[in-house]
Parts: sequence; structure tokens; C-alpha cells
Amino acid sequence: MPARCCRWLAGWLAGLAGLAAPISAWSGEAEGSVARPQSGDKPVLVFDVNETLLNIDTLEPFFEEVFQAKGRMREWFAQLILYSEAITLAGTYVPFGKLGAGVLKMVGEIHGVAMTDAHIGQLKALIGNLPVHADVAPSLRRLHETGFRLVTLTNTPSNPDADPLTRAGLAKLFEQRFTVEPVSEFKPAQSTYKTVTDALDIAPADACLVAAHTWDTIGAQAAGWSGALLERGINAPLAVDGIPYPIFVGSDLADATDQIIERWGKLRTAV
Repeated sequence: MPARCCRWLAGWLAGLAGLAAPISAWSGEAEGSVARPQSGDKPVLVFDVNETLLNIDTLEPFFEEVFQAKGRMREWFAQLILYSEAITLAGTYVPFGKLGAGVLKMVGEIHGVAMTDAHIGQLKALIGNLPVHADVAPSLRRLHETGFRLVTLTNTPSNPDADPLTRAGLAKLFEQRFTVEPVSEFKPAQSTYKTVTDALDIAPADACLVAAHTWDTIGAQAAGWSGALLERGINAPLAVDGIPYPIFVGSDLADATDQIIERWGKLRTAV
């Protein structure tokens, strides 16, 4: 087994060890079960980007036009996440965009639709111009004004040109913006979360991941973080005993923001 795969599995299993508390404890129903920042400061809020902040549903018309069928965008995105995790377990790595292009060709082959360079270029351009969800800007500004430190962590490589968050005028709200590039492993590999806490020089308990993907909150919580899940009409927590349940579950970012501020908003802010 490749060394990287062994490290990933070891970190994952170590993180899951001792998580046999009942689901009620992870959902915050048991007294004292909600993770608290170790320092007494507000936790650093670490945001996933794709689907959490950026609205990937705007890709639907492209997929419907190319495949002449509904549902292909979600199929492509699910396969993209599956294979990002698969190649990390296998101990290999290619950038997320290159993998996305390959998965598009694969889904095309499955459905008998030939993907051209023009199709790939069009999808790349659309992804580079994804809009933010309507609730993102007001929620981020509210969290920032309440004193939370905000950063991002994404599978997508850094963009030397203006990216969607920059164009939306929101990049300035984030203290730092992390990608998985330094470790060449995709989330939920434990190394990706460790990159953030190491760079910020904080304990895992002082970080909270905000994401629209349960697999991501599971990874973060296995690393000792808190987790806030955004359902956005298509996601839900995985309620299985032994798997960390999100500390917060919100219908969208506005809802999760209300819960985060209610829980942590009055803690002092780190100087």
C-alpha cells in the first residue's frame, strides 16, 4: 500500500477512535457535548468553497444542453468527489480541474456523448465564473462584524486571476485562503485540515468547518474540529452511531450563521 495511503488511513482511523458516543452527543443534545474553542476565543471559521459558497446549480444548463437529459451535473459532481477521494486513497494526485475534465469525459462515455475540447473549455469557463449563493455575502459580513476569523479551504487550486469570491467582493473578508495543493491530497484526508491549523497556529478544537458536504464535516470533526453542515436542499447529516454528527445543521448559510453566533458570538475575539 502506498505510504500516502497508509498515512491517510492511519489519520482517519485515529480521528475516528473514541467517537463512539451516541448521536445525541454529536448533535449537541447532551450537556457539554458541543465543541468549545480551547483558547476561549471565537473559533476560526473555515469555509469550503464549491457549493458551500459558490452556486454550482448554475452549471445545470450546460449539462442539460450537452447531455439532453436532467441530472447529469449532479452525477458529474458526485463522481468528481468520489474520484478525488479514490486517488487520494490510492496515493496519487492530479489537480482538481484536470480531474474534473477527465470525469466529464468519463460521464460522457457512460452516456454515449462525446466530449470535445470545446466542451471542456466551456465548463472550465463556467466554473471560473460561478456566482455566490444569495445568502453568502450578508452572512459572511455578519460573521466578520461579529469578530470571527474567516478562512477558506478548497480542493480547487489557487487562481492567479480574479476568482469568483474576489469578483464578488468577498475575498477581503477572509484572512487566508487555503487549498489542498501543498499536501497533494484531497479532502477529507486529515493532512488537508492539519495544513490549516498548522498555518494558523491554532489547536484543532479552535477550528470549525462550514461546508455543504457531510463527507467534509466528517473529515474535519475526525481531525478534532467542529463542523457546521449546510443542507441547501440537497444535503443531510449522516446519522450513524460512531460517525461524528455536525455540531450545527442549517438549511443554508444564513441559518447556520444564526446558530454559530448564538453559540459562540459572545466569546472574546483573539487579538
